[in-house]
Amino acid sequence: MTFNPDADVSDNKVQRRSGGRTAAIAGGGVVGLGAVVVLLISAFTGVDLSGLLGGGTDTSQSQQQGGSTDGSVQSCNTGTDANNSVDCRVAAVSLVLNEYWAKHVKGYVDPGQVNVDGATSTPCGTASNDVGPFYCPSDQTVYIDPTFFQLLKQQFGAEAGDLAQVYVVAHEYGHHIQNITGTMSKYPNNGTGPTSNGVRTELQADCYAGAFIADMTQEKDKNGVAYMKTPTDAQIKDALNAAAAVGDDHIQQQSAGYTNPESWTHGSSKQRDYWFANGYKNGLGQCDTFSVATP
Repeated sequence: MTFNPDADVSDNKVQRRSGGRTAAIAGGGVVGLGAVVVLLISAFTGVDLSGLLGGGTDTSQSQQQGGSTDGSVQSCNTGTDANNSVDCRVAAVSLVLNEYWAKHVKGYVDPGQVNVDGATSTPCGTASNDVGPFYCPSDQTVYIDPTFFQLLKQQFGAEAGDLAQVYVVAHEYGHHIQNITGTMSKYPNNGTGPTSNGVRTELQADCYAGAFIADMTQEKDKNGVAYMKTPTDAQIKDALNAAAAVGDDHIQQQSAGYTNPESWTHGSSKQRDYWFANGYKNGLGQCDTFSVATP
């Protein structure tokens, strides 16, 4: 269990949305086998992954197909609900994350969060479990299909337990912090490779996730009950395993049989493991991945 059973998580504002895809009709994009590889490598992308997939914010480039908001996540009122349901757990984590970041970022504004049921269109392309969780800067919203965690377990070799799921959500919220504090605009995409801005952006989000998990038990509900329990060593190991499982080198080795560091967009397993652990052990003040020569 990750949440205290009696914690009140009913104030979460996560929405469920189902139906609809963004179909590219112009402008090109990776399709076929190439698209499959991009989706694997981009499982934790946080910077408009639709550019590689043919989606985007330009309506002349894409055709919006449906999509409906089904209201808030149902039956997500207590920590017990969050412990028993992945859908609710993802929603409840967002509540804790918003309270945490409101204490650390002046003028913090909550991002939107949508739990995707199947697939839905977004300003950054289609959100689905094939694409993986992502943050869309243009509408400041995190999109997560909770069934992705099963794919994480099956395809990437991670256990994807409770705390690993918390890590995934916290990572995407890290991209929101980078967006609203100006990090994304200060360090725009400058290509690929282990020292690229894209990799540094992803590793910083990993570090932010580690820092949050280290402090998450400090956040309390309106009755003074801590939302979350202190993680066990096994849970931390699982979260580290999830970070390593989506390292570019690990995914490339699985999908292509070799690694090409110059094509990395998210960082190696070792890099992701290191920066998550750095945030967990040393806090937010040690998450400047842009100031070191080799992150």
